[in-house]
Amino acid sequence: MRHKLEDILIIGLCTIICIGKDFTDMEDFGKERQEWLNAFLELSNGIPDSDTFRRVFEKIKPAELSNALNNWLNIEREKRSVVVVDGKTIRGSKNAAHKAYHVVSAWVAENQITLGEIAVNEKSNEIAAVPELLDMLDVEGCIITADAMSCQKDIAKKITEKKADYVLGLKGN
Repeated sequence: MRHKLEDILIIGLCTIICIGKDFTDMEDFGKERQEWLNAFLELSNGIPDSDTFRRVFEKIKPAELSNALNNWLNIEREKRSVVVVDGKTIRGSKNAAHKAYHVVSAWVAENQITLGEIAVNEKSNEIAAVPELLDMLDVEGCIITADAMSCQKDIAKKITEKKADYVLGLKGN
């Protein structure tokens, strides 16, 4: 056994998520991101070649792979994640044509991953963007944290509608 099944499946699925089309794309994806993949995969014999990906995926029953992924997602969903919602202005993005760009993002600290990000309309503010961002995400069972800017009835209502809990920061003013 030169490669772990887990490594092959994860590289393959990541490739598909990133709009890869075939087994050659899986090999290319792995080689281009090998340093990143080494952080959580074993890869003791490097990145599998395209023929290895083909042979493995030809032997896997799609329904069984789908069931395994759904089971894994359900287990992960049962974990109560903390999702941090916060807005940031991007330094140096202002020019004569527009104000500096401002984005609102949702970040899961446990997994160190950004779930979503949305640019704030130039004629709007973070308060309007947070509900839009929440509409894009599955946060059921999560704890949403946000700063005082998000301490709004509509945002709290949106979070509870999404079947999540919230911790919103308050200011003295």
